[in-house]
Formats: sequence, C-alpha cells, structure tokens
Amino acid sequence: MGRPVRVPQPVRRIISLAPSLTETVFALGAGDRLAGDTDYCDYPAAAVSKPKVGGVINPSIEKIVALHPDLVLVAKSINRRETVLALEQLGMAAYVTDPHSVEGVLASVARLGEIIGAGEAGHQLHSGLRERLNVLKRHIGGLTPRRVLFIVWLDPLITAGRETFLTDALRWAGAESVIQSSQDWPQISLEEIVRLQPEYLVFASAHAESAARDFEALAELPGWRNLEAVQNKRVAIISDAVNHPSPRLVDAVEQLARQLHPEAFLEDQGNKKDKPEIRPPVPTPDKPRPASLAGNLYGAFSGIQPAFERESSCAH
Repeated sequence: MGRPVRVPQPVRRIISLAPSLTETVFALGAGDRLAGDTDYCDYPAAAVSKPKVGGVINPSIEKIVALHPDLVLVAKSINRRETVLALEQLGMAAYVTDPHSVEGVLASVARLGEIIGAGEAGHQLHSGLRERLNVLKRHIGGLTPRRVLFIVWLDPLITAGRETFLTDALRWAGAESVIQSSQDWPQISLEEIVRLQPEYLVFASAHAESAARDFEALAELPGWRNLEAVQNKRVAIISDAVNHPSPRLVDAVEQLARQLHPEAFLEDQGNKKDKPEIRPPVPTPDKPRPASLAGNLYGAFSGIQPAFERESSCAH
C-alpha cells in the first residue's frame, strides 16, 4: 500500500484478517501466537477455535483491539483500505500482503516468516515449495499448455483475469486460460465460451465427489452442452486451496498438472524419487453449500463484496 510499517519485536500476538494469512501463520509454526482470525478462517482445523473478529470486509475493530495484538496481518485483495487506516490511527501495526503470482506467494511466505520472527521456518518452507515447483517444471515444462476455463462463479459466469495469482497458478500447472482479460475477475458470456471452446473446464471444490455430481447436472443445461469439454467430460476438479495465496497453493497446482497432463507422470508409478508431494484436501465439517459448484471461490477474491455480504460460511 506504499506505507511504512513499524512492527514491534518480538511479535507474540498476531491477528489474521484473511484465510490465506491464517494458513501461512500455521505453516510457519506460529499458530500458537495467533490471537484471533476471521469467521472465514477454517484451515487448519485449529484455526476454527481461535477467537473471531468478524468478516474480512468489515471486521470488528473493537474485537481486534480487545485481543491486544502486536501485529495485524492484512490481505490487500480482500480486506479494505479503511480497515488498515483505522488500525493505523489506533497505533496498531498492520502489515499488508498482495502477491499476484505463484512466485509472489512464495516470496510473501518467506517475508512473513521474517516479520513474525520465524525466518528460518519461512526459508525452509520457501525452499521446499520452490523445489516442488522445480520438479513439476521438469515434468511438464516442455509440453503444450492445455487451453482451459477456470470457473470462479457460474451465474453470472466469472473467471480469473490474466494478472491474478490464480491464472499464474494455471500456467505452472501446464495450462493457459482462454480468457485474457485485464480485469481481475471478468464476467463473460456463455456464448463467448462456446466460441472459444476450451479443452478443459477447471473447478475448485473442497468436496470432489459432490463437485463431480454438480458437473453432471451442468452438462444438461442449455448452452453448456454445446461445449466439447462438457461433451467429452474433460473437467478438472482440484482442491479449493487454489483460491488461497498460501503454501497450499502449490498442492493445487500439482493436482491440476496431474489431471491435465497425466502422461507426464506415468514414470512416477515405478519411480517415485522425484514425485512431487501431493496432499489431498483435508476433510472439513459439512457446511451449507453455495448455489454453484465454484461458489465458495467467488467470495475469495478482491472487489467481489456481494459474496461476503451474503455471509456464506463457504466463502474463503
């Protein structure tokens, strides 16, 4: 945000205002120092029991103050500037992150480790994630990217723009979006998608089996059945970790790469020496599901406030 931040040391009490930042704090081994997070922070399981300060759009400043944090972590993509300014006026340190690429996510993780006094853990985490991406690149780096449509929201039909970390994650997985918009989350017409004919449709879901059933229902809808990807059942369903600029983003990238380019990983069946570590989505308690397959994604991204205003417990 172009502002200096003085972070008191040591950082003993942290409040996270974004699910991705909560995940990162735990991944850095500092979950015991997390004094509070938002209503939407549900991973890992220990995050659920942390004191809650409200939603990501309008967290309670009073609750934040009452928890006496040394540092408040903010994500520019989903938190409001007004929240940062309010905390600043109260003399509270608010550190803002804003990665726009997979590399940016890794750099943000390492930097966050330094800031909260977990520099060694941050370095090790960064190195491990970087190596997994290197292994993935060795597998699929020379292959022709699959033309895909990542569906963020079905009605209206929304996808990710070319400058988002999500679209960069597609590139790492050996894919390219058929939509190259300068907007972060462009709304597109089904007619345009039929004209472009993506090879694969990509969805993210915490519940792969139910997502597959939803896709079968989608295939019966007018317009959608005109897509060759629907007719040939070329759909990739990956962990909803892909909608978080956190360490788990690499898990989702690996999952997608294996679904789009299975031929590149055949050797792994007999030789697992260089096999990337793929961790399946951690089961979460049943929650009210959004109206569409990718509905939980819509609330994850910047500038899409109506999803948060719905107060869906599935929004991340």
